[in-house]
Amino acid sequence: MEKKQHCACCEKHTMRTEEERTKLIHRLNRIEGQIRGIRKMVEQNAYCNDILIQSAAVNAAVNAFNKDLIASHIRSCVVRDLREGKDEVIDELVATMQKLMK
Repeated sequence: MEKKQHCACCEKHTMRTEEERTKLIHRLNRIEGQIRGIRKMVEQNAYCNDILIQSAAVNAAVNAFNKDLIASHIRSCVVRDLREGKDEVIDELVATMQKLMK
């Protein structure tokens, strides 16, 4: 029988309050709406500069989402893992930060 392989991200979970989860989902819904708006602008042959401005707004929204999520991650998951002696969480956090800063 073939053994299933799991990625590390699939094995870990974060328990969030309903309020935290709702806030994240609302932000993602707004970003999704912005993306749909940009697609519509492209379909309607909107002026390039106008599309770029909307694209910049989406980037800012995603960055704000990431900032909130990384702060929450540090305050909860990282602190928990460090208290449990799981120092490898530091390397994971550094790798994540490097990806976010590309």
